[in-house]
Amino acid sequence: MGINSENDISANLQIGPTTLGMVRIYLAGDGIDLPLDFDPDEAEEIAEELRAAAQAARKLAQSGKDKKR
Repeated sequence: MGINSENDISANLQIGPTTLGMVRIYLAGDGIDLPLDFDPDEAEEIAEELRAAAQAARKLAQSGKDKKR
């Protein structure tokens, strides 16, 4: 399975600070229990990557709409 493959897997995502000063991304679902801890600088880098991916996805979605017109 790749990043561009669709699937029917569902999971819950929680993001928040830990008592040790880390940022935790917690993913839980059927057979999945995955806590991922990052220092604040790493968390900010991940946030920047998410923003860039969201911007690229918007451009792709918009270009797809433009082609359908």
